[in-house]
Formats: sequence, C-alpha cells, structure tokens
Amino acid sequence: MRRKVFLQIREGLIAPFKMQMCRLRCGLLPALMILSSVLASVGGCDFAQSVCGAHTPGDVILGILLPCHQKVNAIHERIRPETFHCSDFDPQSFVRSLATIHEIEKINAAGFLPGVRLGYLMCDTCSYASKALQNVVHMLAVNGSLTAACNYTDFRPGIKIILGAQYSEESIAVARLLNVYMVPLLSSTSSSPELSDKLRYPGFIRTIPSDIHQTKALAKLMSHYHWNWVGVVYGDDDYGKAAFDSFLRDAGANNVCLAYQEVVPHYLDHENNEQRIQQVAQQIRSSKAQVVLLILKAELVELLFKEMIRTSTTRTWIASDIWSRSSALAQMDGINRVGDILGFAFVAGKSESFDNYLRNLSATPGGYNHFIEEYKNLRFNCLSECFSSEPPSYCPSPDLLKIKSGNACDLKDPQEQNDDYLVTALDTSETFLHRVAVWATANALKKLLKCNNSSCSGDINFAPWELLRELKEVEFTYDNLNVHFDKNGDSINGYDLVLWERSGQQRRFRKIGTYQVLNEEIEFDGEDFTWYSTGNITAPRSRCSESCTGGSEKKILNVTCCYNCTQCGEGMYSEDPDPNNCKTCPSGTWSLKGWDHCEPRSESYLGWSEPHPIVVIAASALGILLLLVTLIIFLVYRDSPAIKKAELKLSCVMKVGMAASFVSVLCFLGKPSVHLCRARQVVYAMGFTLCVSCILVKAYRTFLAFVPLDHITSKPLHRLYRPSWIVSVLTSVQGIICLLWMIFDSPDIDDTLPSQQSMEKIFQCTEGETYIGFGIMLGYMGLLVLVCFLLAFKGRKVPQENSETGYIIFSMLMYLFVWVCFIPVYITRNEEGTIVQASAILVSSYGIIFCHFLPKCYEALRGSNSGPQPIRLRNNTTRGSRSSSF
Repeated sequence: MRRKVFLQIREGLIAPFKMQMCRLRCGLLPALMILSSVLASVGGCDFAQSVCGAHTPGDVILGILLPCHQKVNAIHERIRPETFHCSDFDPQSFVRSLATIHEIEKINAAGFLPGVRLGYLMCDTCSYASKALQNVVHMLAVNGSLTAACNYTDFRPGIKIILGAQYSEESIAVARLLNVYMVPLLSSTSSSPELSDKLRYPGFIRTIPSDIHQTKALAKLMSHYHWNWVGVVYGDDDYGKAAFDSFLRDAGANNVCLAYQEVVPHYLDHENNEQRIQQVAQQIRSSKAQVVLLILKAELVELLFKEMIRTSTTRTWIASDIWSRSSALAQMDGINRVGDILGFAFVAGKSESFDNYLRNLSATPGGYNHFIEEYKNLRFNCLSECFSSEPPSYCPSPDLLKIKSGNACDLKDPQEQNDDYLVTALDTSETFLHRVAVWATANALKKLLKCNNSSCSGDINFAPWELLRELKEVEFTYDNLNVHFDKNGDSINGYDLVLWERSGQQRRFRKIGTYQVLNEEIEFDGEDFTWYSTGNITAPRSRCSESCTGGSEKKILNVTCCYNCTQCGEGMYSEDPDPNNCKTCPSGTWSLKGWDHCEPRSESYLGWSEPHPIVVIAASALGILLLLVTLIIFLVYRDSPAIKKAELKLSCVMKVGMAASFVSVLCFLGKPSVHLCRARQVVYAMGFTLCVSCILVKAYRTFLAFVPLDHITSKPLHRLYRPSWIVSVLTSVQGIICLLWMIFDSPDIDDTLPSQQSMEKIFQCTEGETYIGFGIMLGYMGLLVLVCFLLAFKGRKVPQENSETGYIIFSMLMYLFVWVCFIPVYITRNEEGTIVQASAILVSSYGIIFCHFLPKCYEALRGSNSGPQPIRLRNNTTRGSRSSSF
C-alpha cells in the first residue's frame, strides 16, 4: 500500500519537472533539489539520498545492499536518529549494483525459472554499517513494520535474500541482525575471516574466499620476492583489524616482519582523517621498509597516495582485495609517481552483454532506479558554473566533475542520454562475482521452487531460511567457474595476482598470476614485466638486513628479520640464503668455516708417487745397492789386510742388519695398515739392533785389546768377550722387547680425528696407546749405541792402523745426534712423524755405511799389501788365546 502511494506521488511530481527540464536545461539542478525535498517527506525516507532507490516488482524479490555513495555526511555530529545524508557518488560500486540488476533481468529474459519473475529492491548503504541496518529493517518490514516474535520459522517477508554488503564492517552488522530471521546474506566482496564463523553468522554466504587465504597469498608473495621488512596500514573497521591479525600470523610463518603498523579511521568523514593520513605518510617516508601493505578502502588509499605524490615518495604498494582493481585510483592524477602497485583481486571476467547494457543504460521497465538518474545527471547535466574558480556549494566534488561528459551542455534531456563511459573508464570485469551471486540464488530457487523446463510448482511465498538451506548445497558452473560453498559458506575460487601497469598517465590492470586456495601456491604467468623502482625486471628490495649467503647463518637481533650474518663453523654448512641455523655435515664429510657444502676429507699419507716418498725410495734403493756392492768387494778382497781387519763374517752380519733397516723404510710408505705399522718398527728394531750389536763387539774387542786393565777386572771382561753370543743375546733382548710391545701395546692405525681446520684425514700409524713399547725399543738401541760410543771413546788413543774407534765414534755420534733431533720433532709434529722417522733411519744407516764399509772398500781396492794385522786380544789366562772371529 505504501509503495503504491509513493509511486502515485512520484508520478505526479516528476511529470511537471520533466516538462520544465525540456524547457530550461540549465535550471535542471534546482528542479531536482525541489523534487528531492518533496520525496524526502514520503514515509520518512529520503529517497533522493537513496534509502532504497531502485525497485522492480516480481514474484520473488531479491534485496540488493550495496553502496552507491562513499560516505554519510557529518556522522560525527549525529546525536538524533535523523535521516542519513549521503554524498560522493561512487561509480565503481554503482556499476556493481547494475551488474546484479542486469543479471536478474537476464535470468528473467531467459526463462530460467519458468513462470517465476525475479524482482529486486536496492538500497544504498553509503558505506556505513548503521545505514545498512536501516536499509535491512526497511527491506524486511511487513506492512511497514517488523513484528516481535519468539519464533520466526513462518516469517515470510517480501525480501527473500539480500545480496551484499560490500564491506565486511557492514556485512558483520547486517548478518547479526539477519540471524534472527535466518534471511540469507550473500556477499561478493566482504572477505573478513570473522564471517566464516557459522556459530555467529549462520546465514552468511559469499562467492569469494575468506581473507585467511588472501593474507596467506600476500605473505607468500612477499616471501617470493624476499621482502621481509614491510609496513602495514589498515583501517580500524572489522575488515581491517581481522585481515591485519590474519596477516600477522601468515607473515610470521613466511619470515616476514613488520617495520611498522599504522591504523587509519575507516570512516571517510572522520574529523582526524587528514591529520592521521599525514602522520602515516611521515612514518612511511621515515622507514627503511620499501614495501607497504594497504588494507584500506580505496577512498583512504587515494588520500594517502595524494600525500605521497605531494612529497614525491615512491614505494612498492601491496593492494588488498578491497582496492586492487580500483579504477578510480588507477586514473587519479599522478598515479605513476607513487611507485609499483600489485595485489590480489577476486576472480574477474568480462561480459559483453553487461557492457552493452551499460552503453544503453535505463531503469527496468515497470520499476525505477534513482541511482541511474543521479549518474546521468552527473554525466550529462550541464553545470558550467561548477567549473569556475568559485563554484556554488551545490556542485559535485572535483573528482565527480571528472565524470562530466565533454558535450553535456549540448544535450537536452540528461535522462535520455547514454554513452560508453562506464565501460571505458571502469573495470567492468570485477563485477563477475556479483553476477555469480545472482546465478547462485537462481539455482537455489530453481531447486526450492521445484522448477522444470516448463514451470515451477513450489510456493513462491516461502520462508527465507528455506532458500538458505538450498543455497548452501548449490553447485553449478558459470563461465567455466565451478561454483559451490564450503562448510563455512565460503567459495574457494582463488585470486588473481594483478600488476598495475603504466598506460600513459594512468594505470591498467595486468594479470600476472593466480593464487590457488587448495594448494596454497602462487602460479605466475610470467615475470617479464618492468618494475618502476628498479627500471628493469629485477624486483625491488625491502629487507631489514642484507641476505646471508650460503655458508653463514643468522644471529637474530631485536626481531627475526634483523640480524647479523656469521659464518658457519667447522663441520657445519648452509646452502640456502638466510638460514636460521647451519646444518651439521653428514657422516663421512666435513666442511671448513664459512663453507656452503660438505665434502669427504681427502686422505693424506706418504703415497708412492709423491716427491718425499720418491726420494726415500731412491735413498733406500741406493743404500741396499751400496750394501750389495760392498758385500761383493768384501768377498772379492776377503784376503786383503783391510777386509781381514774388518772381520768379514761380522761385517756380513752388519750388512744384513743394514739391509733390514733399509727395507723397513719402505714399510713407512703407502697407505698404512695395521700389519705395516707393526712390521716397519719390528724390522727396523731387529735389523739395526743386529748391526749395532756387531759394532759393539768391535768396540769391545778394541777396548779389551788396548785399554790397560788390572788383573781382577780384566779376567771377567775377557770371559765375556764371545762375539756370537754377544750379538745373539743383544739382538734377542730387542726381540723380546718387540714381542712384549706387540702383545700389550702394539702399533695401530691412528684414529685421532683431524684438526677441525683441516680437510685432510692423515693416515698414519700410532706406536701404541702409551708409546711405552716404542720408547723402550728406541731406548734400548740408544743404550747399545751409547755403550759402543763409550767403549770406542775409551780406546780412542789406540793407533789408527790397528783400530776402528774413530769410525765407531763418528757413526755412533751421528746416530745419537739424529735420534736426539728426531724425538722432539716426532712429539711436536706428530703428523710428520712418519717421514721424520724414515729419514732418521736412512741417515743413521748411511752413517754406518760411510763409516764402516766404504773406507774398508777403499783400502781393499787401493791394493795395499802391507797393512795392519787383525787385532788379537792379550791372553792373561792359562787357557791360551781366544780368537776374535765371529
């Protein structure tokens, strides 16, 4: 009844004004103002300010709850429940509402619901939650009022579903109210994670994912470009706070840290907005962070960008879904001076039929649309006085004047005009999910109303909760998109990654990737675009600390993204950049300080082909060759005085001992084994002891022959002179020492770990755990050498033609000197002990060759027939003389 009254009044009022507009084109604005004041009195609702400014009757009425204006004026001064006065017409939101209306008309024209016509009632929220609640009360009112009841199961309002709202702040408020009546609220833009809670919002459904997926995508995008130091600016509404809290969790999971976080009042007419924007801009300018995430309405982003342009500040801006496809921002003056812009937007898609609808815009036959009228007045009404330096107060804002057609003053009736401005100036593809919402409703209605190809048999006056039940189960395909809702009422169709690309003095949207909700991965279509910040395809940097390269780890300072890089220690490595901790090398491998990989240690030992071993081999071979040559000379000249004096048999035994010493040197070469470690020491000990025992016999013989002794001392000493027994006993003692050594503390492979600073595993022998056996073995030989030296030293005044004392003294001194030098070197340079001992054996062995064998060979070869006779011991006993032969 109320609607009929309104329509009659409206028709009676508009007719005379249409005639006046035809006559006085330039006086159209005052006429519209008069019309607005008259309509404002109807039912207490100001339709000129768009309480519910668009309607078309039908069998089933859909509510449309979207903003066509950006704000409510002077909301901070509101102290009485007066009419809300809206301002700042929003073309982009207006186009979204038109997309919904157009899709309803398409469904009706196609006969998708045979015999059932869909109608709509559209109300303007003015981007304000309280205004949205007022609209909902108006939509649900039956006979002008809402009746209180305990049970609303049979509540059957004229509006069966509400499509909207645009902002989460509004949807949260409206959904709370609608919970009482279980009227479904289907949104295509409200993405707050809070709305997924079906305990609090059981009637809310949306054709978009929850912001928990968007914030994951944002964090992964930052991680992909290695941006770990970012700033965040968000609104203080429910959408902004919920999205920020969700981003905090995802940022931490992707090693992204916040350089700062700033909150801006979401209400556009807030008295402190300008001051707060300037404070935020100052924080952005002073921060080291080059990447800024903006979780704000497009209108607030515009205010911030204007401040950035004024101060020539460039950053890389990350857009949340609420403004990532904002055509108004993409066309604002100076937009190319703010820096790079990219972000995630909901799935979009063009519709040629919708674009044609916008080119031929008019209200649905049988209905009205005040928002279309307002748009056409802004676009085609001549307001030349508004372009003067001092425009009248009733003129639109400078931004809205940009909508004005260039030939507006040449046109007669603005309401009869059309052009392609909305198609060319705005991004109509972003209305895709609004169209999907209408089709989701239509598919749910088709099932609820039991429609077939010819008719629908269900009751069209159903309760809204019945439609909600069917809507939750709906599943269909629209324009290659599979549409269904999860248990939280959310869609999982993912996001488009959009780059704001330069296009002259404006920006255009270029899709460069997608984010798949199910696998939580960003799929890039290509990264061959040029960044504004760097001038090439290299992404800008935004880090608190420079990236740690491989071979180092992070030492966290005050926050996880701010750190110093320290090199990995020995045995540790890191192959990836920015590791939190270095990893331990796998078994059998090692690394040095600062390495980014591990590798097996190289094996180090005296290889046969290395320079030192070659010299040792040559020296051993030469020594054995000299022994062989001297043996031949001794045998050939065995009857010469020199050879007789040298005692051929004793000398041959010495040569055998020397040969064993030279052979033992070869056991020091090559990769050590347990058997080689034992054999080399035993062979050397026995061979050199045998040689030294023979030399001791010679020294003892000289001592007894030429050193004067008293009778008491001389007798027992002469009895002890038994050369073969002396050699055998002394050598056997060394054999016993070696046997006990091999049994109780035998040599083995040294299993001592290499130095941490070394990549070489030194393979060498260890002469037992305690080195006692090794020490006794060397000590025993040293004792024999010392005895030889002392005996020879005592007989040093013996005539040289009858004695070898000089040679014995020199060779024994050489041995003592070599081994006295060997011991400290062996102890302090254990890794070089092998080559040192081998060299010591060679030097001491060559000392005996040069002192004992070569001089005799020289004398024998010289052919001296008259030489000294072999030494004979003085016989002080009655048993007769004892031969000195071996």
